[in-house]
Amino acid sequence: MDILGVAGCYVPPIIRRMTHGFLGNDASFMLDVVVCALVLLVPLLAYSIIVVKFQRNHERHKHLQLLLAGILLVAVAAFEIDMRLHGGWRNIVNKDAAHPRRSESELENSALLLRTHLVFAISTPFLWAATIALALRRFPDPPVPGPHSDLHKALGWASAADLALTSVTGLWFYYATFVA
Repeated sequence: MDILGVAGCYVPPIIRRMTHGFLGNDASFMLDVVVCALVLLVPLLAYSIIVVKFQRNHERHKHLQLLLAGILLVAVAAFEIDMRLHGGWRNIVNKDAAHPRRSESELENSALLLRTHLVFAISTPFLWAATIALALRRFPDPPVPGPHSDLHKALGWASAADLALTSVTGLWFYYATFVA
């Protein structure tokens, strides 16, 4: 069911505008926001790693990681609300049931890409949260290298790889579903 037809309820104009994205691919507004966030997160993550590895600025690294985690948390929460309001991604793709943009077989191909993306998208926040929680608990304030550094580096690289794969697979899904 389309967001505008949910039980005949009044839908504020701001929500009506959010049913259409801004990247020109007829996705929802929040889906386009998440795509932009995925594009920006990886370079910002790389910068955060450069800051700590080469500049040895542990405090800036900490603040960047907390900022990135906060941005991702807000974007994903808003995105999940958006998905619920639209009744799922398939309803965003085929807004007009009388004139669907994608066939059932194309939707199934997209669903396979989405399942691949979700492997990383679901594991990333848990891995990243564990990395951040342990760092906040085990590093002093301000942070300096210590006994937790080796585990933190291993968790950090795993989190970074997981986030990069979340971004790549999410962009792949978006491209295959809304652009191609």
